Amino acid sequence: MIRAAVLAMLLAFPAAAQEAIVAGMSQNRVSITADFDGSEILIYGAVKRDAPPPEGGPLEVIVTVEGPSTPVSVRRKGRVAGIWVNTAAVHVDSAPSFYAVATSGPLKHILSDTDNLRYGITIERVIRAIGISGEADKAGEFILALLRVRTNEGRYRILEGKVELTEETLFRTDIVLPSNLTEGEYKVRLFLLRNKHVIASQERIIGVRKEGLERWIFNLAQQQPLLYGLLSLVLAALAGWGASAAFRLIRA
Repeated sequence: MIRAAVLAMLLAFPAAAQEAIVAGMSQNRVSITADFDGSEILIYGAVKRDAPPPEGGPLEVIVTVEGPSTPVSVRRKGRVAGIWVNTAAVHVDSAPSFYAVATSGPLKHILSDTDNLRYGITIERVIRAIGISGEADKAGEFILALLRVRTNEGRYRILEGKVELTEETLFRTDIVLPSNLTEGEYKVRLFLLRNKHVIASQERIIGVRKEGLERWIFNLAQQQPLLYGLLSLVLAALAGWGASAAFRLIRA
């Protein structure tokens, strides 16, 4: 009897709209060559539904692009006996070489702290720094300094309002990758949100790789460092000789 009543109640309500992401990118591979000066990636998509949009808060979209992560040492300089020296340091376990967050609205208005912690969406949630409080006083200031430096370098970006969302169905954004890219896989994550909570997500990959002369020099330095060093000395000597010869011709 109870089961029949519950079933009747469920049938009386319409099924909740299931929303999913169908996304694409203008390119999924970036080649770093000798004249590489950055790249722009178009990330676009649509919301797939099997029912009309649910009532309630508006749909929001967040797109993140994350470069390869590496350990980082952050140092604080202080003046000792009139000389600026490193007075303290903390070691960050992992920090992305590049990170961009593009949103359809202000982050604090469209994303809850709970889902930010669960999915690791903002830059602060991606950096892993375990145990740094025991390495230096006011260890949090070192993380803020890392964020400030990499933001000024263009490697960390918060692009609020840069995702164009049309009729809660179509969306697009452009992410500019800088010229000082680290080689590796760049993770692209897309999130749909309602009422500050993530309702769907998707992940894509952009491959960044050195090509041509850049690849040859990189492989030479990694695999044959002695030959790479000798070649560097020869090139430096030739450059010095060429400059000297040019000055002699100018004076003549």
